[in-house]
Amino acid sequence: MPIRPLTPEALAAELVAAVERAGPGHVRVLVDGAPPARPEVLADALVDPLRVRSRPVVRVSAWDFLRPASVRLERGRTDPDAFYDDWLDAGALVREVLAPLGPGGSGQVLPRLWDVEVERAARAERVTLPPSGVVVVDGPLLLGRGLPAEVAVHLALSDTVLQRRTPPDEAWTLPAYARYTDEVDPVTVADLVVRADHPDRPALQTA
Repeated sequence: MPIRPLTPEALAAELVAAVERAGPGHVRVLVDGAPPARPEVLADALVDPLRVRSRPVVRVSAWDFLRPASVRLERGRTDPDAFYDDWLDAGALVREVLAPLGPGGSGQVLPRLWDVEVERAARAERVTLPPSGVVVVDGPLLLGRGLPAEVAVHLALSDTVLQRRTPPDEAWTLPAYARYTDEVDPVTVADLVVRADHPDRPALQTA
């Protein structure tokens, strides 16, 4: 598939345009990528340009929707299958963030559910998004879980880059990303694919 190199600023503008094409109502954006792809950086870069266009934004991190340690670490702290299957509370992410912005939803979003630092519920208050509002969720392994979204972005890394940039103490997660590629094939699932091997020189993969 053709690949179009962009500056980070131009990439953000492309994604903002995709949000605008999704319509004037609530838009749910997933920015999916392994930590070395820095999905949170791209997700953050969308906030100001959207607000300039009178689109209120709530930023959500999937890391704030993990299951309690008693559940996610039941098979140990370094089990890649547990990381893939058990860590993210996808049901809570849908219930508290994505479904409220769907048809007939309340528009009330809970930006944080669980504080993994202290292993207790985060004391976050719900945010009411007006009809033009956008929620941007970043995190790994988001696609293929039935998370409803109008715009799904995948930050793709080559295997070599993923392995090189993953810290040694997180190398145990690599089999989970290999499984993700095999079972979900996020490059084919996402609405937009960004080749992110070079953070300062991203490239948008086009059909």
